Amino acid sequence: MNEVIWATGRRKTAISRARLIADNNGTFEVNGKPFEEYFLTETVRANVIQPLVLSGKLKLVSIKARVNGGGISGQAGALAHSITRALMKFDPGTRSVLKKEGLVTRDPRMKERKKYGQPGARKRFQYSKR
Repeated sequence: MNEVIWATGRRKTAISRARLIADNNGTFEVNGKPFEEYFLTETVRANVIQPLVLSGKLKLVSIKARVNGGGISGQAGALAHSITRALMKFDPGTRSVLKKEGLVTRDPRMKERKKYGQPGARKRFQYSKR
């Protein structure tokens, strides 16, 4: 039987649940669509598959993922994070390679909230002396 590993990843407001299946198939599905259909730009695709390429498991595992929240960039980061976590469960030896590239750590940067009495998070209304 094929080994199935679940992992969760987050980035900005996006959350990803990836299911990694060790079956030597190499299929990649995101929200029921093929990976290439869901992520249209090449740079975003490269971001998502980076953990698989670095660990050398690109064609050895199949991935089915559910991603929601945020935009495409945040979803790609969340998916890369969940794939990284799943790969570390699957093969603990890949951790050092993935850690060196900064994929293991969750990116904590979030959008700062808007404050009352001003138009944005940091922007202020123009001061009028007279």
